[in-house]
Amino acid sequence: MNKNSNTYIISYAIIMVVVVASVLSIAALSLQPLQEANVIIEKKTDILVSIGQGGGIDDAENKTQFVEEQYTKFITDSYAVNVDGAKVDGADAFKILTNLKSEYDKPVAERNLPVFVSKSETGEMLYVLPLWGKGLWGPVWGYISLKEDLTTVSGVVFGHKSETPGLGAEIATPAFEDAFKNKLVQWNGSDVKFSVLKGAGSSKGNDNAVDAITGGTITCRGVESMLQVCLDGYEKFILEQRAETKNINN
Repeated sequence: MNKNSNTYIISYAIIMVVVVASVLSIAALSLQPLQEANVIIEKKTDILVSIGQGGGIDDAENKTQFVEEQYTKFITDSYAVNVDGAKVDGADAFKILTNLKSEYDKPVAERNLPVFVSKSETGEMLYVLPLWGKGLWGPVWGYISLKEDLTTVSGVVFGHKSETPGLGAEIATPAFEDAFKNKLVQWNGSDVKFSVLKGAGSSKGNDNAVDAITGGTITCRGVESMLQVCLDGYEKFILEQRAETKNINN
C-alpha cells in the first residue's frame, strides 16, 4: 500500500469520526427536550405516589396527560423555604427540585428547599419534602410526605442510580418503603430525625425507625443520613407550621 493510499484511509477515517460525532450530537440535542419532559413526569409521579395518589398510571393510555392531571388535582401548592423556616419569595419549587443536588452542594445557610402541599378531597393536608443523599455506589433520593400533624409519615418514595440489585437497590421497593407509613419523625432539635436500624426486627416498638435491608447496610446508612441532613433543613419550617396549626385549632 503506497503513501497516497495511507493518506486517503486516514483522511477518510477522520471524516467518518467527525460525521458520526456530528450525528450523535444532533441526536442528543433533539432528544434533550423529551428527556427533560420525562424527568419532570417521573418526579411528579413520585410526588403523587408519596401521598398515596397516582394509582392507574401504568394503565393510562396517555401517561403524561394522566400524571399532569393528577398532579394538578392533588398538589395544591408549592414553594421553597430556607433553613430559617421562611418562605423564599419568587422561588420555583419544581425548578429547584429538578437540580436538588446543587442546593445540597451549597452551604446550609444558602439552601432553598422545596415543599409540595396536597389537599385531599376530604380536606386532609399533606406535605411532601424532597430528599437527596449518597448511597454505596452513587446518589440516592426520595420524597417523604407528612400528615397534617407534620410528624406522622404518610408515605415515602426512594430512588437510586446504581445501588446493588437485590441488596441496596431494595430501598426502592414497596417492601422497604411501606415500613415508613405511620412512623414518626423526631423534631425539636433531635440529633436523629429518623433511624434505619440494622438487624431484622430491630425497629419493633420504635415509632421513629424502620429495619434496614439485609445485605444493604451501607445503602441504608445513606438513606438514614439523607433523612437526617434533609429533614434538619426543614426543621424550623416544620416547627413554625405546627405552631400556626395549633393556634388555628385553638
